[in-house]
Amino acid sequence: MVYTKEVQIGKQKLIFETGKLAKQANGAVMVRYGDTMVLVTAVAGELRPDVDFFPLSVEYREKAFAAGKIPGGFFKREGKPTDKEVLTSRLIDRPIRPLFSDNYRNDTQVAAFVYSYDSENDSDVIAACAASAALTISDIPFLEPVGEVRVGRINGEFVINPTLQELELSDIELAGTESSIMMVEGEAKELSEQIMLDALKFAHTEIKKIVEVQKELRQLCGKPKLEVAEKVVDQNLLNDITALAHDKFKAIVSSVLAKEERSAQNHALVDEVLAALAEKYPEQETAIKEILHDMEKDLMRKRILDEGLRLDGRNTTQVRPITIELGILPRPHATALFTRGETQSLTTLTLGAKGDEQIIDGLQPEYKKRFLLHYNFPPFSVGETGRFSGVGRREVGHGNLAERSLKNIIPAEEKFPYIIRLNSDILESNGSSSMATVCAGSLALMEGGVPVKSAIAGIAMGLVKEGEQFAILTDILGNEDHLGDMDFKVAGSTNGITGLQMDIKIQGISYEIMEKALAQAKEGRMHILKIMNEAIAEAKPNISNYAPRIFTTKVPTEKIGAVIGPGGKVIQKMQKDFCVDINIEDDGTVSIAGQDATLAKAAKEYIKLLVSEPEVGKNYTGKIMKITDFGAFVEILPGTQGLLHISQIDNKRVNKVTDVLKEGEMVKVKLLAVEGGKFSLSRKALLNESVSQDSEEKE
Repeated sequence: MVYTKEVQIGKQKLIFETGKLAKQANGAVMVRYGDTMVLVTAVAGELRPDVDFFPLSVEYREKAFAAGKIPGGFFKREGKPTDKEVLTSRLIDRPIRPLFSDNYRNDTQVAAFVYSYDSENDSDVIAACAASAALTISDIPFLEPVGEVRVGRINGEFVINPTLQELELSDIELAGTESSIMMVEGEAKELSEQIMLDALKFAHTEIKKIVEVQKELRQLCGKPKLEVAEKVVDQNLLNDITALAHDKFKAIVSSVLAKEERSAQNHALVDEVLAALAEKYPEQETAIKEILHDMEKDLMRKRILDEGLRLDGRNTTQVRPITIELGILPRPHATALFTRGETQSLTTLTLGAKGDEQIIDGLQPEYKKRFLLHYNFPPFSVGETGRFSGVGRREVGHGNLAERSLKNIIPAEEKFPYIIRLNSDILESNGSSSMATVCAGSLALMEGGVPVKSAIAGIAMGLVKEGEQFAILTDILGNEDHLGDMDFKVAGSTNGITGLQMDIKIQGISYEIMEKALAQAKEGRMHILKIMNEAIAEAKPNISNYAPRIFTTKVPTEKIGAVIGPGGKVIQKMQKDFCVDINIEDDGTVSIAGQDATLAKAAKEYIKLLVSEPEVGKNYTGKIMKITDFGAFVEILPGTQGLLHISQIDNKRVNKVTDVLKEGEMVKVKLLAVEGGKFSLSRKALLNESVSQDSEEKE
């Protein structure tokens, strides 16, 4: 039987349908918004008693046929996930992951497929709603449904689920979820904390409607939830571990230690407890490690809440020491080394020409990106070994957050016609490396002479909450992220927020906590910006000597063919002769890039001549291309030749053209007339003018 529920969200109805497709999955829901449709399935596998984590995987895939397209590339079929697919998978995963029973350890997979796309309504938040619905009606122990919407702000007014066209006009973009707020992802054009909070409240009203309709769907066709066995703790084992480890763990938690030293002491204590209890509790290693992990977590949280002190001795609002070094690499176009505590980003800037733009192909119409930020997290940054394979989901997500935080300060192409690439290598990590990338990226842009509007800094906030008692932490450590309840990243300038990402590990937080977190994040951001401005306050006036020099000009669209030439011969010859790369847009904008500024400028002037129209009465310096008995053919403009008749060569009689001129010689001429597309030139006229001028000067 097919079940359908719908609710009005923004300008469209959000329609949930189940019972027709993928019926062997534990839960399957097709959701439609406008003409965009996404099918999401949820499947539970076997119990994994061998793991100490929840084995959840989320996959989102876009099918080109959904938009009536055939995939590009040699194989003409979808390949590995694109960045958009990876980011959407994360957008689904992050709000649902905290909403499973704590002791649930079954392999669980959520798979989303876009089957129809209308080029107006993005499928990402629709897929998140469908994923929640599929889990809600299934027998998988999912605690409560979530909703997800996008918020835009156009002309000062909030808009729910704006179309892609409307987003072009928006100065804020947010995606958020349920019961209070579980997850936020967004960017903005330097907006205040209050506007951000208002946007979240506005979104929450619509989210509640999405949650309610999922509950109604569950009442119609939901399956009984699987029973999850409660974790039974052996009280004798707990007592023995407490006697052996509690005081020692408390001493470690209370000590101010470097990350490696703390890790070493933790490992030593765990090994000591395992060895001491191995004979009495055989095959209980996993249970012992879980108890020790929870003990460390409880002690750390209690110290923060009761004493206001953290693992490294800071209070809740302090930012770790920051050092900044600029220009430490000689050949990249700019370098910034940003170190905050034990987190370090080495970010480089590369400036490229028009041909270096990245072409993005997917369900949306193909478009180009001129600002790119790539983030790399090698295993040595956390003192580990690992495989150096492709870019992981975490790297894609962190890089995207940093890119979104910086992209709105990038100058327009008309002002700065370069393709801009930032590359952040995380060399050390203990606390938000994505926000370190934002800071290092902003510094590298200024160091490299990119005329950005302002400096941008980022900071990661944490939360520890027990009942009504809570503490908000500024500039969190890796352990505080792992053992805490929130990871809230905020990036922005002195004027306002440019990037925002929040993940909650508990079932929602109040607006009071969120408001305080935003205010505390602003204080931390201003502190970091002050240090950054001391290192470099504004963009350098010049770009690197090793960066290409780019000049632009505009030609009439009907003259583009003349610049390119038959089979590309003209443009290829120019590129070879002037040692430049030339790119021509459909609107006639021409970009000329080369290492030698003089040659690049010469190429620009040559193109101007190439498309200019000959003017009667104007003087030209041209090359003699061919000599005949009756005169010489002179190229006065690229591709344009005129006849210099023998009678117009000199102001005295010329018996033979070669007596005065030779092929390949440069000669100054005046254009006398244009008749039937033929150009009549005169050298004699210029000689006469010169004689006349000399006479006037003598008189």
